[in-house]
Amino acid sequence: MLKKEFAKRRQRLMDMMGEDSIAVLPNAPVANRNRDVDYPYRSDSHFHYLTGFDEPESVMVLIPGREHGEYILFCRERDLEKEIWDGYRAGQEGAIEQFGADDSYPITDLDDILPGLLEGKETVYYTMGHQPAFDQHMVSWLNHLRQAARSGKHSPHEIIDLEHSLSELRLFKSSAEVKAMRHAAEASVQAHIRAMQFTAPGKWEYEVEAELVHEFMKHGCRSPAYPSIVGGGENGCILHYIENNAKLKNNDLLLIDAGAEYQCYAADITRTFPVNGKFTDAQKAVYQIVLDAQKAAIAAVKPGNHWNQPHEAAVEVLTQGLIDLGLLQGNLEQLIADNAYREFYMHRTGHWLGMDVHDVGDYKIDDEWRLLEPGMVLTVEPGLYIRDPAHIDTKWHFIGIRIEDDVLVTKDGCEVLTEAAPKEVTDIEALMAESMH
Repeated sequence: MLKKEFAKRRQRLMDMMGEDSIAVLPNAPVANRNRDVDYPYRSDSHFHYLTGFDEPESVMVLIPGREHGEYILFCRERDLEKEIWDGYRAGQEGAIEQFGADDSYPITDLDDILPGLLEGKETVYYTMGHQPAFDQHMVSWLNHLRQAARSGKHSPHEIIDLEHSLSELRLFKSSAEVKAMRHAAEASVQAHIRAMQFTAPGKWEYEVEAELVHEFMKHGCRSPAYPSIVGGGENGCILHYIENNAKLKNNDLLLIDAGAEYQCYAADITRTFPVNGKFTDAQKAVYQIVLDAQKAAIAAVKPGNHWNQPHEAAVEVLTQGLIDLGLLQGNLEQLIADNAYREFYMHRTGHWLGMDVHDVGDYKIDDEWRLLEPGMVLTVEPGLYIRDPAHIDTKWHFIGIRIEDDVLVTKDGCEVLTEAAPKEVTDIEALMAESMH
């Protein structure tokens, strides 16, 4: 993304902060995997949102109205010897020239410089509790200022959680963010199509996962947005199944919940399809109910509707479908009121989507479901999961189905960013038949 995109975001945050304030935001620490091996580094989402800077050991400081520059970036110094081993560093010059900082200091000078920047400010905006180690430094700096009050130093009077302000900003996606999300969605769509074409009885779940990752990478998405769920048969009834180590069986369904991450933006798609390319009658009956529920929920995604309306629409279709199949008995309204459907549908119909797969943003305001507005992106993902309860006919056992798409709220309604991933029964069967011959 262009430097001006990040500058706009910082300006919006500073406008919310007001005068005599300072925001301090550390980047994520490096996470150790085992011994001397670290996990691939990924910036804190808030930090990347405001800076586009993806090096560890970095801290962003915003000071609205500061004469010598409002945006300060603390980061590692250039070190040619270390760069030979571990890769390029922007350093102080790069922080200014490439990433738009007004001023930049070595991260090793943080202890010496930051207390002076905090001094004289009324309010500190900070994400307390996200990084306990950095919290200790922040408390130490503030205590030092309070103890120096006798010598005329002025310490901040309040700390405000930066989380809420940033969550509101991130909830509404700019055109640049939507562009990145479209790319992640397209890569993910192609990965799901590839998985359908590859799947056959006797393949292993992890082989299918490898096809997904291959397609993500082909599109420049270096990482999945979350651990891919590739669950065949009864594994599809485990909501967060990630072992992906079972052999796929004939006549089973395969549930894949997988999405790519592009420029720190996530896609999140679920498709469920038959391992052998042909739905059984029982599988098709349950699948169609879930698909109809998803369509009803997507139709409820539009400005002015509240957050819970897509979920309510899905629950009504799912519950009626369960009655029609004989899996629930009773009055529709009463069954919904009693949450009877939760035996087979135990999660919500969606969540916010963005830089995090379960993205930030309030779902309620003053205890009321918030209204949907243009620029919001959410998932719509109803499902039904029938394990093997004794009171259920065995023909329904271990049918686990979820269908999930990524939906952008527009001025007039919504746009399904992941629409191109096949989900009609006939389309899935035709695609798989083509690849099996």
